[in-house]
Order: sequence, then structure tokens, then C-alpha cells
Amino acid sequence: MSGPVKCLVWDLDNTLWQGTLLEGDEIRLSAAVRETIVELDARGILQSVASRNEPERALARLAELGVGEYLVLPEIGWGPKSDAVRRIADGLNFAHRAMAFIDDQPAERAEVSFQLPEVRCYPAAQATTLSALPEFSPAVTTDSRRRRQFYQAGFRRAAERAEFPGPDEEFLRSLELVMSIGRADAEDLSRAEELTLRTSQLNATGVHYSRTALRGLLDDPGHEVLVVGMADRFGPHGAVGVVLLETRPEVWHLKLLATSCRVVSFGAGSALLDWLADQAARAGVHLVADFRPTDRNRMMEVAYRFAGFDERPCHCRARVDEGPGDRIQRLHLVPSRRPAPAAISIDAPALARLGTREGSAHG
Repeated sequence: MSGPVKCLVWDLDNTLWQGTLLEGDEIRLSAAVRETIVELDARGILQSVASRNEPERALARLAELGVGEYLVLPEIGWGPKSDAVRRIADGLNFAHRAMAFIDDQPAERAEVSFQLPEVRCYPAAQATTLSALPEFSPAVTTDSRRRRQFYQAGFRRAAERAEFPGPDEEFLRSLELVMSIGRADAEDLSRAEELTLRTSQLNATGVHYSRTALRGLLDDPGHEVLVVGMADRFGPHGAVGVVLLETRPEVWHLKLLATSCRVVSFGAGSALLDWLADQAARAGVHLVADFRPTDRNRMMEVAYRFAGFDERPCHCRARVDEGPGDRIQRLHLVPSRRPAPAAISIDAPALARLGTREGSAHG
């Protein structure tokens, strides 16, 4: 089985900690297991619990041991462990192949393996060596170090939305959403590459740009590589989008737009396209975008069409290179000034003159 583990689910008794809580044992957390928990969290691997215990007592003991904050969506009760792991995966919207389970009891591991064959299972004896395994060694980015905090903020946000009495538009305005847009730097490249690779539903072309390719564009005065972040009153969402824009005197060519599925319900894609159209109108240039329809990116196509892009030819004098083929469509837009989105504030002070970086060949 290949691919990285995105969430590790811990059993408690004689696995995460030593001792059996309900039997009144002294409960101890070894320094090595604590180190494993902290290290996996720093790598962006989420962690949870599936344990047969009394929920209040178990959660209180986890808090006393100082590791409760590292665990999301804990499942503590009396049902089958496979049901608990399944609920955790569903709550995180993770495929089963991205899940792992660790337990000291062979029968519990066998039950999970039988019911959820894609979930990787490990004996408790491996608890302190998991971080050395390749499936627990993802590429670490600035955002991955805060992944748990992003998810925990998302759970609080969803809980408040469930209790909110008004319509979606009012709730979005209550979030105090801010979209930050800035030029990428070397530290952003790993997350930018990840966004082009993982966001197949919200990737306008499905094209993957490697860090090497993106790094080469950072110093190219004819290209803008932009990273998009979002935050609200619950906390930051991290980097949620990447834009690759070729800028010429009369036409801007949007080669790639990819956004995270975490922010699709906030209208992030439409807000970003409207901002680009407004910037192009300010600069007096035509806007052209590449789009390749796939069986997964229908939402992105709707965002492009709703923003006013269509396949009418460009009437500006500037020539746009032919696309790379493979069903790439060339969509055009004659930009116009756009009002600020109602629910999202745009923060892009460093991009007041987008496409006119110092040293640009475009003047």
C-alpha cells in the first residue's frame, strides 16, 4: 500500500499510554511516545483516538498528560474500533488509504483490517518508531506544521454554522473573512506545488508545477506567481490558492488557478477571479485564461464562466502563445472594474501594481 498517512488513530490502554484506565492502573505516558506525537503533529499528520473507555475519564487523563490538544475527533466508547476509525475518516473527509491505526491487541487490529482493508494497522510496539517510516515522512511545509490547528478551527466554524439562525450569506459575513494575496517566495514553493498537485477539483487545468518550475518563474519578470491565503475570526486557513500569471503589455495570461477545497464554500475562487479581472481593468489589459475540462473540476468551470470568461477570440493586438493542447481551452475576458466581494475582504497591498515588478521587461 502506497501513499502518505494523513491521520494516525491511537488506541489508549497500553498503546498511547501504559496501563489500563478502567482497572485503576497508574497511567504513564512515555517520553518516547510523547515525542512521536509531537513530531507527527509537526509534520502535518493528524492524530485521533479510538478507544474502549469512559469518554470523560479518558479525555481528562489525556488533558492531564498534556497531549489532548494534539488529538482531533476522538472516538471513545464501546463499539467496534473499525466503526470509530470510519467515523474519524468521514469527519476529516479522508480516504481510508490515508488512515492508520495502532493498537496493542492483535484482535483489534485484525477487526479493523477486515472491515477497512485500506487502513494501515500497526502494533503498539512500533509506536516509537513510526516517524522513521516513509509513509509517516511527508514533505513538510509552513502550512503542514499548522494543519491540526486549521482542522480544529474548521470544526468550531462548522459547529457555529450549524447553530447559526440566518442564511448562508449572513453567516459568511459574520466570519470576517480576509483573503491575502501576495507574491510567492522560496518558502512558499512547497505549498504552491502541493496545491497544484492535490486540488484536482479546483485546478483549472490539472497541470502540476514542480518546485523547480515554480522557482524558475519567481525570477522571471514576465510572470507573477501568487499565493493566496485566507483567515477569519476562528483563525487562519493557511495558503489556499496559487495563481500563475504571465503578464504582457496588452494581455495577461492566467496559466493556472488552483484553490483548496477547504474554502470552496466561501466563494474563494470567484472572489479571486473578480480581483484579477479588476486588476486587469486597472492595467488596461485583456485577460486570457487556460482551462481544461475534466470529470472533477466542474466547480472551477462554473467559477470561470460566472466571472465572464468565454471562448470569444481576443481582439487585442498582443499575441498569446498557443496552449499546450490536450483539450486546453483558451478563455477570454474583456476586464471591467469589479466591486469588492460582500463577504470577503481582499488584502493585497504589495500588489498595487500587479505585473509591473521592478526590472520587468514590460516597463
